[in-house]
Amino acid sequence: MSGEKKAYPLRISVDVLDAIQRWADDELRSGNAQIEYVLRDALRKAGRWKPEDIDTPPARKERK
Repeated sequence: MSGEKKAYPLRISVDVLDAIQRWADDELRSGNAQIEYVLRDALRKAGRWKPEDIDTPPARKERK
């Protein structure tokens, strides 16, 4: 699978979306990128994400 993106409509509560946007702002990401980051992290922790099988963007350096 390539790094191509697919649009997907998502229904999400306003409170959750606001929290995601604040988190994204803190990490200098877009809200969309933050949602993808959180989903990838959850998939990896659940053993359902194998980055070696899928092209992934380089990790961002953490800010101190």
